[in-house]
Amino acid sequence: MKAWILRVFLYSVVALALAGALRFTPQLPDPERKPAELLVTQAAVPSWKLRFDTLGRGESLRSLLKRDGLSDEEATRALEAASTLDSRRIPAGMPVTIKSEANDSTPSEVTLQLATDRLLHLTRSGESWTGNDEKLPWTTDTIVVGGTISSNLYDAMNASAKNDLPASARQQLAWSLADVYEYRVDMSRDLQHGDEFKVVAERLVTPAGAVKIGNVIAATFKLSGTIINTVHFASDSASGQYFDQNGKSMRAAFLRAPLEFRRISSVFGGREHPILGGWRLHKGTDYAADRGTPVRAIGDGVVVRAGWGAGYGNVLEIRHRNGFVTRYGHLSRFNVHAGQRVSIGQTVAFVGSTGLATGPHLHFEVLVNGEQRDPRTALKSTGGDPVPASERDAFLAMRDRLLASLDAPITGVAKLGLH
Repeated sequence: MKAWILRVFLYSVVALALAGALRFTPQLPDPERKPAELLVTQAAVPSWKLRFDTLGRGESLRSLLKRDGLSDEEATRALEAASTLDSRRIPAGMPVTIKSEANDSTPSEVTLQLATDRLLHLTRSGESWTGNDEKLPWTTDTIVVGGTISSNLYDAMNASAKNDLPASARQQLAWSLADVYEYRVDMSRDLQHGDEFKVVAERLVTPAGAVKIGNVIAATFKLSGTIINTVHFASDSASGQYFDQNGKSMRAAFLRAPLEFRRISSVFGGREHPILGGWRLHKGTDYAADRGTPVRAIGDGVVVRAGWGAGYGNVLEIRHRNGFVTRYGHLSRFNVHAGQRVSIGQTVAFVGSTGLATGPHLHFEVLVNGEQRDPRTALKSTGGDPVPASERDAFLAMRDRLLASLDAPITGVAKLGLH
């Protein structure tokens, strides 16, 4: 009795084991079933080779294409397909990407990066080529950058934003900030060690990671204890796009400097003359700049002199209102003539080293009623036209909202939720 019970038990265990083995054994594929998904995943996909090149200075695009594997005939067909390309505006250093199948000696696609946000794809199909422009989208957000001046605005901006903005964007932001304040602050002379700035600006980014700076929205400068705030405001009648905290336009009768943000080599006051020697009163300001740098009129006026002026070399004088005359020396050439009326910011001449000059620079003077005055004080302004009464409430609301974003202590870069 016990024996047959044992045998039944053993047979049951074997049956259960066999059933389990069959349950978990993978099924063999149906020989009549075609594995479509497997064919798709294992379909022959060509392997690609990518080559990266750069257009050299003075080099033709045809030469680059031939260097990267296109024959004369293929290069001709590819360039004919680039119908939107202006050969006169191809920048030196333009990045080019060449795409080829591993088993094909002739490239299948050439991509030209014409600008940060513009690509031109030249694609080959057989012996024909087609061109396709691609405009890369920009995503906009708002950032605030704060810093402290140790030597100049460039260095302060680099120190504050080096981990968050590429060098080109940092430089662009410094220039934009200087442009906003160019009627109130000469960034080359007026900044002192310990001065502070904060600026709210738009940051634009492409999917590829390229960054550029958009509009400055608001800013503040603390200059030797004096605070100058500004906000971007679109007025229907007042001049300019930026207004100070009191609602006065940042535009004024005169620019603070005859060159765009440049380094000054000598300020108003006593100095040893670099050529004649001896201690003399230097009745003006020297701006160090490359030969050919545009010189701009600091205000509306009439040219009263454009010619040779002994030690001044080529010298230009412009008469403005209220007895002001500005003088520009050591010029390489003029862009205006005596008797011509000029407007503020207009290019009137170019930096040179004529006359008693040891190297290229601009000597700049301000005369008030015939007397040479320190440009630092003579051109100081409290602002231009005020926001009209009809826009006052809208301006105050925007001012308070924007300047509130600058209240918090900030050193470096922070993202704001203004967009």
